[in-house]
Amino acid sequence: MTPHTPHLRRDALKALALASLALCTFAPTAMAQGAFPNKPITLVVTYPPGGGADAMARLIAPKMGEALGQAVIIENKPGASGQIGASAVAKAAPDGYTLMLDASSFSANPALYPKLPYDSLKAFKPIGVVALFPNVVLVNANFPAKNIAELTAAARKSKEAVSYASSGNGSAQHLAGALFESAAKVDMVHVPYKGGGPALNDVIGGQVPLFFGNLASTLQHVQSGRLRALAVTSGKRAAMLPEVPTLAEAGVPGFESYNWQGIIVPAGTPVEITTKLNKVLNEVLLDPEVQRAIIESGGQPGSGSAEDFGRFITAERAKWSKVIQQAQIKAE
Repeated sequence: MTPHTPHLRRDALKALALASLALCTFAPTAMAQGAFPNKPITLVVTYPPGGGADAMARLIAPKMGEALGQAVIIENKPGASGQIGASAVAKAAPDGYTLMLDASSFSANPALYPKLPYDSLKAFKPIGVVALFPNVVLVNANFPAKNIAELTAAARKSKEAVSYASSGNGSAQHLAGALFESAAKVDMVHVPYKGGGPALNDVIGGQVPLFFGNLASTLQHVQSGRLRALAVTSGKRAAMLPEVPTLAEAGVPGFESYNWQGIIVPAGTPVEITTKLNKVLNEVLLDPEVQRAIIESGGQPGSGSAEDFGRFITAERAKWSKVIQQAQIKAE
């Protein structure tokens, strides 16, 4: 043994100890990332139980849980057009264990509420669209207009000639009506109600002739004959109303409007987690049972990448911001 051997041995042992320490330091992080998810996931729904957003959440949550190997637990946090739930999610840890199912108001809120409790551009990352539900241009069954051309002709007689109901100032029905006024170049009277139920009931009863309703919630009234559908606001005809033209087919080009639901997570969520969540969501949306449920309720199942959803949100935000500014709409 040479005089330098003990030093060499000590150096080797020191190097081994440092390597072991490095493994101990980095291994838990790697294991935690690779094991996602290793506990239940919370899906915050920004609307109350029983509504359209809640129905979509309850449709996909069990399927996502099966695919991920962990329960996806729904937590309803309604209020302030989705702001209460979104605010909670914006503050949540960006680890993939808190998801949010929000709806169309997510894109309109920045223009309606200048002082949101979060920055919607910076606080979130998109995962994917769950479903798209077109709006329907609906009139009372006894209203004279049988098509969009007759409706616009009636509206052009005077601003007071045609009125439309909504669930309140800044609501989805109000925004759709304002977009229609701009696209069809007509002026109508907006009649806000305190809720969609009272508004729809008065249109059915004939007190107000026109309603821009969500297909999912109004389909039964069209099928029963209590309301007449003049057009759908989607880019293509709705599967459940194949005889009803799109607004573009009816002579109002450039009008496309949906009530949508999508999955969003806190900003900072690692890309490997968002990629996995998007993959699982797309797989769930291909499930025949899920597709059938969405289509039978009047919607179109979502698809596409997280980047696709991000571009969709950006376009929606720009569209509704323009409508809100032009019509000078103020939220209640």
